[in-house]
Amino acid sequence: MSDIHLDDAVLAALQDVMEDEYPILLDTFVADSEERLRLLHQAQVEGDAQGVRLAAHSFKGSCSNMGAVLLANLCKELEDAGRRDALELAPALIEQIEREFAIVRILFKSERQRYRL
Repeated sequence: MSDIHLDDAVLAALQDVMEDEYPILLDTFVADSEERLRLLHQAQVEGDAQGVRLAAHSFKGSCSNMGAVLLANLCKELEDAGRRDALELAPALIEQIEREFAIVRILFKSERQRYRL
């Protein structure tokens, strides 16, 4: 697994497509990700393997779209664990996802600072 946190090529493509809306996209991703983490925790606490799988799948997609490579890979691992009903793996994976998201959040906030007027 790659140690890349963000794919610069994906960010450059998003910046080209989104233009002036790019900073809003960064803010939206961070806020949305916080909610997705809450849903992951809730499903894990409830012992809901299907809920874990669905929340991880959704989070994986948004991470992939935003170029958060390592975070997307961790979400895929959690999605697979949910699919296999292996919820004993969920707490450690969710902790890894939270740690990686903390890094990605800082990187996106730094990226966002470049667009302050």
